[in-house]
Amino acid sequence: MSNNEGALSIYALGGLSEIGKNMYAIEYAENIIIIDCGNKFPDESLLGIDLIIPDIKYLVENKEKVRALIVTHGHEDHIGGIPFFLKKLNVPVYATRFTLGLIELKLKEHKILRETELIEIDADKEVTLNQISVSFFRVNHSIPDCLGIVFHTPEGTIVHTGDFKFDLTPATNEHSDIHKMAEIGREGVLLLLSESTNAERPGATPSEKMVGEHVTEAFMNAKRKVFLSTFASNISRVQQVVEAAIKTDRKLVLLGRSMINVVGVAMERGYLTVPDGMLIDQNQINNLDPEKVAILCTGSQGEVMAALSRLSTGNFRGVDVLPEDTVILAAGPIPGNEKNVSRIIDNLFTLGANVIYGSGSSSGMHVSGHGYQEDLKLMLTLMKPKYFIPIHGEFRMLYRHRILAESVGIEKENTFIINNGDVVDIEKHIARQTRKIPTGNTYVDGIGIGDVGEIVLRDRKQLSEDGMLVIVLTMSKSEKKLVSEPDTISRGFVYVRDSEELLKDINRIITRTVSDVPDSNKSQWSAIKQDVRKSVGQYIFKQTKKKPMILPIIIEV
Repeated sequence: MSNNEGALSIYALGGLSEIGKNMYAIEYAENIIIIDCGNKFPDESLLGIDLIIPDIKYLVENKEKVRALIVTHGHEDHIGGIPFFLKKLNVPVYATRFTLGLIELKLKEHKILRETELIEIDADKEVTLNQISVSFFRVNHSIPDCLGIVFHTPEGTIVHTGDFKFDLTPATNEHSDIHKMAEIGREGVLLLLSESTNAERPGATPSEKMVGEHVTEAFMNAKRKVFLSTFASNISRVQQVVEAAIKTDRKLVLLGRSMINVVGVAMERGYLTVPDGMLIDQNQINNLDPEKVAILCTGSQGEVMAALSRLSTGNFRGVDVLPEDTVILAAGPIPGNEKNVSRIIDNLFTLGANVIYGSGSSSGMHVSGHGYQEDLKLMLTLMKPKYFIPIHGEFRMLYRHRILAESVGIEKENTFIINNGDVVDIEKHIARQTRKIPTGNTYVDGIGIGDVGEIVLRDRKQLSEDGMLVIVLTMSKSEKKLVSEPDTISRGFVYVRDSEELLKDINRIITRTVSDVPDSNKSQWSAIKQDVRKSVGQYIFKQTKKKPMILPIIIEV
């Protein structure tokens, strides 16, 4: 169901009550504008799944209304789903210069760059999309060129903050445009959508400049090679690593595909300055004294195939972490990744490395790009919205953000904590949340998009836990009888040599079950398979308390 003619609707297709796959929409009359289109990486329960992207069936059903995709910044959870989105809805994409560079890398990979209209924007740009005009304001985050978005609609002004913090001494010159935010607030904001990632953390977010001082100190104290792992997109931190390498007369090596790609885009577009001759190939590492080398790599989140993980297990060809090398983890673990990061740290200590890790004051090697409570309250105070939707966070973060909003004067009943698919409709300047649109997750599995559903995932889970039992029945076509003993094959269920008696009993049950099938059903192979599956499954559960997948196969002779 689309919205009422003349009503303004705001909804999320991803990003509410979860971190990842951010995607929001503003709909007015015959116009839908999309904000961000990210992906989310699966947890261990989603076996075989590579990516999770938003379900856009509602947008496809209303594709004649979709005018544009506007991107706030270039992090994966805001741009990772764009190639999949554009294959179904080829609309213009508006983004800043650096963000467009990262999007172009993805579109090239998916071979759709030529077919896509990419439009560069900045904080001073204004865009008109039918009845909605759009302007922007600069925010500070952990990646260059981030914007908040202002939608000027006939119903009123809607503001989406993007991801932000207020860093008064940023490592680059990208200050938050506080004066412009205040002006937007003075003119009147009907509804604010503001990120909630650090709504539980008191105080203000520390400055990125603090990290640079600690990185330089660690480089000066290092006896041999320095390895530093951080998010490839955190270009201000990469620049600080470059400055530390300059001060300690070290050459710099990049390891990891995303690090090489993102640094390449940043240098090409003028967001990163690296002296000529500083970057060297990994093959040159062993030609230099260890104290003349710094290595910048991916893998700060413990990803199994990323550079840091492979270095920690000695499986990165041509590059070794040796005793007394210094390894710096200049990123905090995203919730859910703590175990993988701890495993890598243990491996690095085993190799004899000096490992510096931990965010905030514990090591000084990382500060968040998301605003703490005081930052969030400042944004609310500047914008002074009538209505408020906390976004981008787990439910507890959204709840905490609502309490912060109340503390600065926003009425409790004017804050909407909603899930993906919930719609906030605004008509005659009154907001209500009474309906939903269809939404959910789309799973990317290899080259398949959306063809893995709950049933397939349930089967994979069953296989991973209890394995499978393949039962081959050789049946006489004319007599409808077994012509030989059943052949039972176990994969991941039991070890055959240790379970011969159990498998003999299973074969006896199979034989008895087939002979007990009524004559009227013996010509229906599906009925025989169903009876065998049921009788064997009941017996196995009684004996072992396991539920393997049972696959009867009938061969006619």
